[in-house]
Amino acid sequence: MKPPGHFKIRYQRSGARRVTAPQPCAGDDPLETLVARATGSDRRITRIVESLREEIVGGEDEPLLRVRRIFSTPREIYRLEIERPELGYQRTTLLDRDTLECLLEADDVRDAFELALSA
Repeated sequence: MKPPGHFKIRYQRSGARRVTAPQPCAGDDPLETLVARATGSDRRITRIVESLREEIVGGEDEPLLRVRRIFSTPREIYRLEIERPELGYQRTTLLDRDTLECLLEADDVRDAFELALSA
């Protein structure tokens, strides 16, 4: 027996909402495809770094910060933990060395890390 009411069950996301990397076509230049993928990747990394900066610097209370190196070979990977107890929020992000250095270029972020290390 069917329960009363209308129920829509969706197993897949709509293709209109899904964003994918450009796929090479038969006539496309492979070099142009690689450049398009790298450009998209650079924009994504920039958005992630800006979001991390806002979380570290923004807010009334200073967040709890922890950085640990979790891999050294084949590439250095760092784990960045940002915790805001007043919000009950914790964010963990994995970064390579270059991205971590890019994040630490801002003076206010570097000061927040120095304050966290001294505590």
